[in-house]
Amino acid sequence: MLSTRQNRLDPSEIDRKVLDQLVAALSQPGHATLIDPVGQRTELPEPVYQHLLRVLEMMRKGRAIIMLPEDETFTTQAAANYLGVSRQHLVDLLERGEIPFHKVGSHRRVHFKDLLKYEKSRDHERRSTLDRLAQQVEAAGKYESHYTGNE
Repeated sequence: MLSTRQNRLDPSEIDRKVLDQLVAALSQPGHATLIDPVGQRTELPEPVYQHLLRVLEMMRKGRAIIMLPEDETFTTQAAANYLGVSRQHLVDLLERGEIPFHKVGSHRRVHFKDLLKYEKSRDHERRSTLDRLAQQVEAAGKYESHYTGNE
């Protein structure tokens, strides 16, 4: 497992004016270019550029950033905390095969990428269920919208 201390970007460690300047510079049209100590220029690829801008914007808002590789492993408690469920509910999901896991000794471990996949699937299912429910309520004439679009 990675040390959170090594992978945490704390905005309090960078002067607010510097963060403002970085966001302003990266928000300009065009691509950011890195210049190494010998003057060689390397343009940042678009995905890296966009990610760096998002990181800096979050830090400017005072939010710390923690970087985790997708293959990072979580304990069952850490995985449950991430998903916002009880540890027992997570263990039940693991035992039903809804989230893959492996064992280290007698302890279950879950890859972060598998948590992300489950979370995406769960959220999609929730949205679909709410959409179907809203359609049923509307079809039954039980919903009146007073929104006129002029508000």
